[in-house]
Amino acid sequence: MESIALHPAHAAFLAGRHYATVATLDEDGAPRQAVIWYAHLDDGRILINSRTPRRWCTNLQRDGRIALAIAADAYHWLGITGVVDEAIDDLARSRDDIMLLARRYSEGGTVDPDTEASFRSQPRVTFLVRITGVHDHLEG
Repeated sequence: MESIALHPAHAAFLAGRHYATVATLDEDGAPRQAVIWYAHLDDGRILINSRTPRRWCTNLQRDGRIALAIAADAYHWLGITGVVDEAIDDLARSRDDIMLLARRYSEGGTVDPDTEASFRSQPRVTFLVRITGVHDHLEG
């Protein structure tokens, strides 16, 4: 599937600090969901990061299809479908990426040293998701 160009309202919404619910598929086809942090990148992709071997992470490593629901509240949200463009298992890069997300989601962009030490000791992987579809519920 081809990438899509985001409407400016969608890009502006993704720039906000919202939580995403990620949906992946287990080996038996059952859906799996988790609430995660994300960052919308300048190249239009979405960066997500996981500690391994979480189940949703393992699912994405096996099958790169993904759906995200990103919500500001029950009345303002985006639904995104996509595919993993790149799985980055370089440990140093993945740990830098979780720190980028931790700063994005912390008040004032500061992460306490204990949290940083914990993240920097974990096995992690980063996924870059190419957006293939969007539906929104932004007006309401």
